[in-house]
Formats: sequence, structure tokens, C-alpha cells
Amino acid sequence: MLKHKSRTSLGVTLLLVASLQAAGAAAQQPVPRCAPDNAGITLPEGFCALVVADGVGRARHLTVAPNGDVFVAIGATRGSAGGVLALRDTTGDGVADVQVRFGSGAGDDVEFRGGYLYYSTNNAVVRYPWRVGSLEPAGPADTIARDLPATRGHRAKSIAFGSGGALYVNVGSPSNACQQQSRTAGSAGKDPCDELETRAGIWRFDADRTDQRQRDGRRFATGLRNTVALAARPQDGKLYGVVHGRDQLSGLWPRYFTDDQSAEKPSEEFVRIEEGDDFGWPYCYHDPERGQKVLAPEYGGDGETLGRCSEKKDPLIGFPAHWAPNGLHFYSGTQFPARYRGGAFIAFHGSWNRAPLPQAGYNIVFAPFDGGEPTGEWDVFADGFAGENVSPRGAAHRPVGVAEGPDGSLYVGDDRNGRIYRVVYRGGTR
Repeated sequence: MLKHKSRTSLGVTLLLVASLQAAGAAAQQPVPRCAPDNAGITLPEGFCALVVADGVGRARHLTVAPNGDVFVAIGATRGSAGGVLALRDTTGDGVADVQVRFGSGAGDDVEFRGGYLYYSTNNAVVRYPWRVGSLEPAGPADTIARDLPATRGHRAKSIAFGSGGALYVNVGSPSNACQQQSRTAGSAGKDPCDELETRAGIWRFDADRTDQRQRDGRRFATGLRNTVALAARPQDGKLYGVVHGRDQLSGLWPRYFTDDQSAEKPSEEFVRIEEGDDFGWPYCYHDPERGQKVLAPEYGGDGETLGRCSEKKDPLIGFPAHWAPNGLHFYSGTQFPARYRGGAFIAFHGSWNRAPLPQAGYNIVFAPFDGGEPTGEWDVFADGFAGENVSPRGAAHRPVGVAEGPDGSLYVGDDRNGRIYRVVYRGGTR
């Protein structure tokens, strides 16, 4: 007896076929010509860049559809309600000549999954039904998770998907170090830190269940101050993040730290996140000089004592302090040379507190993998986004999101002046 496919399964099948066809067509399109000034950034030999769109608003994370359309989560401002921006190039020159906006809210992340476009704001995750090739939703949004903590600092809700319908959401800490008096010199830390009950970790939700609150999900990992750069690695399905380290070691604890030390500590941590992990915030921070986690001064540390931190999970790589990691993408295309395949591109938003040293970051870093592990090496892949004034207020552009197109191009979003970049490879050894 023949069995007929349900309408739902048939729809998913047709969607998959259409997606594969669209991806194939997009991958066969010629690589567009790069900008004469290389979009103002520096890249390794053989690479160049162009501007897809400019002045679009606070462009946070972004994703690219199988047909090459670009979707950007836009942060809300006094003059903008936020929402999603869809970009399409109809002429083949790489520049978006069609722009469509929908939705609202302080947008942070946007991702496709299973016939839906998921969109996260500071306090919710919603999903729109989607038709392949469309620039607008096929219907109203369903709310997947609502009323997520968004008071005070670190409100961005980056998302990633895992097996079994898992939706992972970053819920950043509201403070620097969970002090009794926040950012006050000499103030002790709350022990235990009550913020860990609802913040400073990754929460797992059901990606297909609507109207969830935080209590309906579960805390997947803890001790992560703010993991705006969050992604699942498609090569192995594992969850990774790059975590914002704490601030103001010398400003709050001058008897233990010099200003120079505070500029270089702690590391921004590149981590593999597994269920039940504890990375130690606020009790611990990673010291790049010692190559290990040490006890924070708010909890009795003096810059050398390990204490409870010897039991916390260490990072895979410790990046320079205060660079502010905001975007993470694992390369799976074939346009770029072989060394890039499976490796991690990380967008650093840029520092504000590396004085007396120069401010730094404002770049894209690449960390190669060998099989399932990072090699531990890394290099700056793209730089020059900030321009001449490398500072939060003076920077021309600040990278946030990193995404990959169906042809293997790399896209970067900027939330300072709303520029969308596309990086392509044009020559040399693959």
C-alpha cells in the first residue's frame, strides 16, 4: 500500500528542493567586481571587497538566503524601530538595489531554519514563515521565546541552532563582575552571584515550540559574561562562542593591577560550549600572561591566586583583552583557499578601555581548525574598518555580524554607520 506524504512533509521537501536549486544558481553566478578602494579595508593577498549596502542603520547580525538575498537584524534607535532588512541585487554587480524592511524591535540576530526566518530582539525570539525567493514573510510572526531578561547591560540575544530542535540563546550578564555596588572601586562581589540564575549563560529552548518563557527552557551553560559571538559549527554540530571578558581591573583594584596590565587582561575567550559547562564568571577570569584562569579580586583574588578557578573550563584560544567579540562564523564554502575551510571568522567590535595602550580590535580575525580542533593560531583577516580614528565614537565602521553566501563569499555587517561588506577571493593558490 502506497503512503502519501503529509502536506507538511511535502512542503518541507519542496522547500528543500527549491533551496538547493536556488543555492546552485547563486553559486554559478560570476563573482562581482570589487570596489576600487577595496571598500576601505585591508585583506590578505588574493581577496578584495565591495559594499553591498550603506547607511542601513545599526546592522547587527546577518544571514544570506540560498538565492543570495541578504537579511540583516537592525538595532533600534531613536530614529528607527529596528526590525529586519532584506537586500537583493538584481543586476549582478553585487550592490543591493532592492531593500525591504519588516518587523520591529531592537534586533540582534537573524537565521534561517526549516522554512522559517528566526529573528531575535533584546527580549524575545520570533520566527516568520518563509517562501524561498521572497523578500517578505509569508505570514505573521510566531513568538518562540518571550520576556527574556533585558534590563541593564548586555541585552543582545544572539541565537544558534543545534540537533534535536535546540535553540540556543545568549543571555548576557547585567554587570561587569557581579559586585555588591556595580563598578565601584573595592566593592566585593556577591557570593553566590544571584545574576547567574537568569543571566550570564546560554539557555536552550525548543526551536519549534511557541510562547516559551525563560523558565520553559533550561540553562545549558553558565559563567559566560556575554557571548554575543555564538554559532554552531556545521562540520561537527558543536556549539562555540567568543566571550566578552570583564573590565576595569586597575580602575577597581589598583593595589593589584597597573593600567598596562588592565589593558591586556583578561582574555576574550573562544570556547566550545557543552551542556553543564561552567566557565567561571564572575568568580574567575582568564589571564593571558599566565595562560589560565585566576580568582577575581572581587572574590579574594590578587592576580595570582587560582582558588575555585582551577575547576572552571578554560578557553580554546585567549584573544586580546577588550576587543569585544560580536560575530562568529565557521567557513564551509569552497571559494576561499583550503586553509579557511572549517575555520572560524570572528568579528571584533572594538575596545573602549585599553588605555594607556591604543584602542584595538575593529577587525575580523581568522582562527584555523585542524580536523575538529582549533590549531591555536590566529591572524587578522580584515582590518581598517575604523578608519583613522580607532575609538568607539570616532570609528567609521564597527564589525558585528559575519555570514557566508551560497557562493562562498563572506559578508560583514557594521552597526556604526550601517555598511554591509562582501569579501570575495579572486586569485592565488586555493
